[in-house]
Parts: sequence; C-alpha cells; structure tokens
Amino acid sequence: MTTTIPPVHDREVDEDVRDNAAWHSLAGAHAHLAIGDDLVRRYPDDVAGFVGVRTWDDPAVWDSLTAVVGSGNEFSISAADPELPAGWTETFRGAGVQLVETDRLHPRPDEEAVLLGADDVPDMLALVERNRPGPFRPRTHLLGRYIGIRRDGRLIAMAGERLQPGEWTEISAVATDVDFRRQGLASRLVLDVAFHIQQRGGRALMHAAASNVNAIAGYEKLGFELRRRTSFVGVRVP
Repeated sequence: MTTTIPPVHDREVDEDVRDNAAWHSLAGAHAHLAIGDDLVRRYPDDVAGFVGVRTWDDPAVWDSLTAVVGSGNEFSISAADPELPAGWTETFRGAGVQLVETDRLHPRPDEEAVLLGADDVPDMLALVERNRPGPFRPRTHLLGRYIGIRRDGRLIAMAGERLQPGEWTEISAVATDVDFRRQGLASRLVLDVAFHIQQRGGRALMHAAASNVNAIAGYEKLGFELRRRTSFVGVRVP
C-alpha cells in the first residue's frame, strides 16, 4: 500500500541537491509517489528501485531502511558510500558520472518526437530490453515526461525524465535501436527533453556509467559537462 508523504519544506537544505538526488526528488517533486518516513523514502517497486536517505549520520537510518525496504530486499543508492553494518550485503557496485548542462547546451523541440504514456509501456519496455539503457519499470513513465520516435509504427528511440531534485531534472532512459543508431536520434531526443525542462524553469542533468565513454562524449558534445564521479551501489537488507 502506497502512503502519500508530503514534501519537505521546513528543513534547511545546506547541501547541493544534486549530491543526494534521490532523496531530494522523493522529498520534493516525487513526494506523491514516496513510501517511507522522514529519514528514508523509496519509490514503489514498479516505478523505480531508488532509495533516498536524508542523512547517513543518524544511527536510526538502518532500522528505517529495514522498515521501508523490507527484510531480505535489495535497493540501490548512488553518491553515498556508507559503511554497511554486519549482515548487510553489497550486491553490486559500478562507477558512474554525473553530467550537468552548460551554456553550450542549446535545447530545441523535435518535430518527430511523440509523447509516450501508459498505452506505450509495452513498447517502451521492449525497447529497453533490446538496448539496456538502464533500469526501467512498468510505471517509470510516471516520473516525468517521456518521448519517443516511431518508424512504421515501431518505437525505435526514446528518452525521458527521471529524478527531479530541486530545480534539476535528470534525463534518462536514452535508448535507440541498433539499426537506427548514428542518425542523431538520441541527441535529438535529449535536446527535446532538455528544452521542455528549461521551459519549466529547470535545468538538466544526466547520469551514466563511467564505462560508457561513447555516450558521455556525445553528451559532452551536446553541451553537458562532468560535475562529479560517483558510484552506483546495490545493497541487500538482512
């Protein structure tokens, strides 16, 4: 059962929201989707696997994680790298990067892009399965605006919005079928998503695996720059 948790407005934020993007997204723009308490929040399982932690300095965080995530279940965190207590297991670890827009980014809408919604989920999941851009679940599209390009009725490329910490919105799920790559479709969709983010008064950021050097180079060419290196870590609750 999902319990709606109100946004956090009464606490001073003295950190950069981009350093704890999942928490600030779940405590802000995505509070209506959040499950948890004032220390730990997560998305519904069919939306995203991210867990946001307000602070790792509170000793109650591990009890809260157990209550919110559930014994034996797995969750993912980024940026933070806490020392796990006895019985908690790291299930995976990957190096990543966070990229942010610069003045060199010149977003623009794309005439061929179409909005994607609930009726398009089967096609979106199939495209993700074929191209593996990162985690995408049956209701991930609820996190923001998703767009795609269809050819002969088939969804061949897509991109959309995921975490929304403060004024920032993460561009994610950038995927293009192999037969349609090197045509600039991914770049066009990223620029369209960024355009609508800016139209709302926001700014765009992206995350990528550090090993995905070609994608990172492409995003830098569009006008993004490296802000920080981070880690993606999977943890299993005892």
